[in-house]
Formats: sequence, C-alpha cells, structure tokens
Amino acid sequence: MTTRGYRMIVRAHGGPEVIEREAWDVPSPGPGEILIETEAVGLNFIDTYYRKGLYPDALPIQLGAESVGRIMALGDGVSGFSVGERVGTTQNGGAYSTHRLIPAAQAIRIPDGIASETAAAIMLKGLTACYLAEDTFAAEAGHIALVHAAAGGVGSLLVPWLVDKGVTVIAHSGSPEKAAQVPCPHSLSCAFDELPGAVAEITGGAMCHVAYDGVGAASWSASLASLRRRGMMVSFGNASGAVPPISLLDLMRGGSLYATRPTLADYIATPEMLATNASKLFDRIASGVLDPHIGQTFRLEEAAQAHRALESRATTGSTVLIP
Repeated sequence: MTTRGYRMIVRAHGGPEVIEREAWDVPSPGPGEILIETEAVGLNFIDTYYRKGLYPDALPIQLGAESVGRIMALGDGVSGFSVGERVGTTQNGGAYSTHRLIPAAQAIRIPDGIASETAAAIMLKGLTACYLAEDTFAAEAGHIALVHAAAGGVGSLLVPWLVDKGVTVIAHSGSPEKAAQVPCPHSLSCAFDELPGAVAEITGGAMCHVAYDGVGAASWSASLASLRRRGMMVSFGNASGAVPPISLLDLMRGGSLYATRPTLADYIATPEMLATNASKLFDRIASGVLDPHIGQTFRLEEAAQAHRALESRATTGSTVLIP
C-alpha cells in the first residue's frame, strides 16, 4: 500500500518565498533505515543557511534536520527499535515532511513524559548547548561566560545549563524585551560596541573566560573584546552573516586568544556519542534544569512564514512546525 505525504523543498536558493510544498509517495525503509510518521519538526537557523545557499547542498533541497515521529516500519538489519515507538533525529535533510526515512544509527529514542513537540524543539539546540558547555569549553564553577542571543533557541538552553554548573553568565539579547526573559542576573541588550565596556563593569575588568557566539559577523569584534587573556572564542553560528576572514595576529593582540568553529556533527559522530549526549540533555529536562520554551508554532506548510519570523528576530525560544 502506497502512503502519500508531502514535504517542503527548495528548488532554487533565495528568500523564504522559494520554499515549496511537494506531494510525494513515501518509500519503504531500506537496510539500516527507519520510516517515521512525523509528529513535530524543529525550526533552526541552520535551515535558512541551506535555503540561502550559505551552506552547500544539492538542489532541490529537502529542508530541515530536527524531527520526531512514530516508527511505521523498520528496514532490514535494524534492531533495538519497534514499530510505534517515538524517535527523533538531528540528521540534516528531510525533516520538513509528513514522513521521513532516517538512519537507525542516528535515531534518538524519546523518553516517556517528554512530548514530541518538546523533543523536536530541543534536540538539535539542546545537543548544541550540551557540546558547547561540556566539551568545546569545559565550563565549570568560577568561569565567566558571555552568551549571545540568550533568549533564542540555543541561548535559552545554554544559559541555564551553564548556571547549573556554577558559571557566571553574562547574557546578551537583541532587545530589552528579550533580555527580560533571560533568567540570570546579568542580562543585557546594549549595542555591540557598548558590550565590552558593560562586561568590564560587571566583571571588574576581569572579562570573560569564554564567549559563545551564534550571531556571527555583527558580534564578532564585541565578543573578542569581551575576553580576558587566553580566553576562548566559540563561534557556532552565523545568524547575522558569516564571520569575515580573520588574522591570527588579532588573536595575539587580544591576549593570546583561542578561537574555534565547532559543529554538532563532530560531537555526535557515533551512536555511542549521540546516546551519551542525548542522555545528558534529557536528564536536564527531567531534573528541571532545562524548561524548554516553545515560543511559537506554525503549520508545516507555513514554513516560509516561520523562516521570515526567525530571520527578522521576531521569535523567542523555540519554533515548531506541525504537519
């Protein structure tokens, strides 16, 4: 029996208007694959990078990385999963769809008690917060961290994760309204050129051990200027555009700074790494450290509208698409 569904695709790079709805016949899973019926899709800024062509992918592009659904069928060789179970993935490509084929090796079992919408809203962003706080820079009590876009999808998870570890967080957001939503004593919304001075005032001139920057070009200079000697610059996103080419001499002049450009795939590269980090994430949800906030929900066919809201910084917390 053929299952009919639809997916949102991009045939040419451009603005949100290039996102199209396409009907498709859902195939059976191949060896090592799982077929899921989608219950919720997480919207992420990286989706806009593929749509615009900032990140390369073959056209037509099947948008989306993060989704949760119930297993409809298992391909040959798949063990450890059962039809009817809920699983999710952060595998790039194909999330904006009513049905999805995913590699079993990249499937994340969703614990009971966590809604599909919550899991879809938090997996990619939560696993990103996990590697940023635990691995890229092993944050610990006594450290001072600058977190940009603190009211956004990753920031709203990274801030409480760091606070729970005893880190002093200086949060920065794009507006006073967003800054007011961030649960930490030092929540700023000043202009980027004023930020290093504000950090110096808060820290008594000591500055930050680490800057977590998913904004990109607009915030790069402010982040570097907010670091102390031998501080770590963690550039993990490009919401305002790609960071321009940098000179290593700038890192020297800034105080022998370190800089890294991590990506989630390298921190969940094996099923074991994925399971370990997913367990850390779900444990923090269960313990109340993380309280995922879904700021807005769109129908899947409204993906273009959701992209416009995200890129105009009109969203707070996470955004979920529902088929």
